[in-house]
Amino acid sequence: MNRPIRTPAAGSALPSTGQGYAGGQVGDYTLVAKIGEGGMGVVHLARRGSDGHRVALKVLRPHIVGDDEARARLAREVASLSRIRSRWVAEIVDADPWGPVPYVATRYVPGLSLHDHVREEGPLVGDDLLWFAAGLAHGVASVHEVGVLHRDVKPSNVLLEGRAPILIDFGLARVADDPRLTHTGWLLGTPGYLAPEILYGEDATTASDVHSWAATVAYAATGRPPFGRGPSIAIMDRVRRGEHNLSGISEPLRAVLTQALHPEPHQRPTLTEIRVLSGSLSGMNDGAEEFDETTDQTLPYLLAALPRSDEPTDDLSEVPESTRVLSEEPTLTDWDDDALDPWAENWFDPTPEPRAPWPQRLRRAGLLASLGLASGAAVAAAPWAGLVTLILLTWVLRSGSLAVSAAGHRRQLRGRKWYDGVQFLLGTPWDLVRSIPGTLVLLLWSLGLAVAAALLCYAFLAGETVTLAVCGAVLGVAIWSGPGGARVRGPLARVVHPLSRTPGRWALAIGVVLACCLVAAWVVANAGSDWVPGDGRPLSGQVAGQEPSVHGTIGV
Repeated sequence: MNRPIRTPAAGSALPSTGQGYAGGQVGDYTLVAKIGEGGMGVVHLARRGSDGHRVALKVLRPHIVGDDEARARLAREVASLSRIRSRWVAEIVDADPWGPVPYVATRYVPGLSLHDHVREEGPLVGDDLLWFAAGLAHGVASVHEVGVLHRDVKPSNVLLEGRAPILIDFGLARVADDPRLTHTGWLLGTPGYLAPEILYGEDATTASDVHSWAATVAYAATGRPPFGRGPSIAIMDRVRRGEHNLSGISEPLRAVLTQALHPEPHQRPTLTEIRVLSGSLSGMNDGAEEFDETTDQTLPYLLAALPRSDEPTDDLSEVPESTRVLSEEPTLTDWDDDALDPWAENWFDPTPEPRAPWPQRLRRAGLLASLGLASGAAVAAAPWAGLVTLILLTWVLRSGSLAVSAAGHRRQLRGRKWYDGVQFLLGTPWDLVRSIPGTLVLLLWSLGLAVAAALLCYAFLAGETVTLAVCGAVLGVAIWSGPGGARVRGPLARVVHPLSRTPGRWALAIGVVLACCLVAAWVVANAGSDWVPGDGRPLSGQVAGQEPSVHGTIGV
């Protein structure tokens, strides 16, 4: 049951925010555990003393409510937010802006945030994704219905209760019709989830929350921020230009997100439209009556049929703007070359790929093992040619990885430019040169292990073919795992991972590789190893085309 918001007694002095709390007690609540922390306050799991009811208790920091006017403003906001009644929102159940320690208590949601869920379980897919998009749209709409803008919709502010999204954290929410909320000099929010108009210093509207909704849904669908990561200034620059990456999101949801991420607020669909459209896909289907006859159409056609005004709709109020960012989301400000995935489709985004299911990981391992066998077969069939091929391939892959990483650094700092391709080509020769030292270290390490494998084979009296095959396989594995091998693993992973996603493509790929291995084995069995461009086996005294003598030496 919700409790009335406390107000100061008439004529009484306001308590000081400097007073702390002792014994894990804040007001009527006993703190159980800290479950979150941000720039606005610390969130605890707490129990209410009267009935033991669990709540999420946000204890606000003193600098947020450091004076009487700030407390009064907080009380006005809480009064508005307390009117929200929605299954998609963690409603405020109690608050005391006037206590020694100001706090706000909301419904406790026992679940991971979307940010943590995607990091641990991977992106949402299928019906779960559509249900998430529809539920989050309903949650944001319920906030707007009481005249409030959330202004901080992002993955860490959405909890998953089962598969239902629950919108939390109204620390940046602003009462829409209160002109006294101006607080110049700050830009509150998270880069990548703020709408472009806010970055330009304009007033926020409901369309701003629509933009944040779309960015959050895109993260849920792909596991990466739609505007990439990196320095805040670079992210905001991509947001202003509308340079988002929605690859991997299937239609028709992708069409909705593309429209909702439009840089111009009046080009975005309204939340009413989004609720109807996403509800028709997810099965929620509780939109406005005027759309009932069209809910069986696909989203692109519905979006095209919806009216657009020349001005932003649902303009609620003036909202504080500024130039400084308060971000609770992690950003990548100091990165190294290996942090950027060099051969990704969108290489300004270094977000790690979510952990794949175990069958897919097994297929990857099997395909990589077959490539190791192919390395051994190539060296056994043509030792010199196979060795030179592996060396050149290592050099080219490492050089390409360095070149693309350098291009990614430039794009992180100043965005996409029309001359990026030309600059990439002109810089390639230098990248080939600067990769030589690291390539030599990796190759010397790998060749040393290959020689050690050859000595072991010699000790066990293995034949020439077996020795060459083992040396080639060890050489390939050492190049993959040795010092500097990340520059080889990255490009190869961009080939192996897509081929391993489905059993059909994986079976075809591994079949081709194993077939090449069998052909090489057949050639060696019938004609022996081809030492071209040499005249024969080294240290054997045998010339190509000449029968070996009775006292011929077994070469290794």
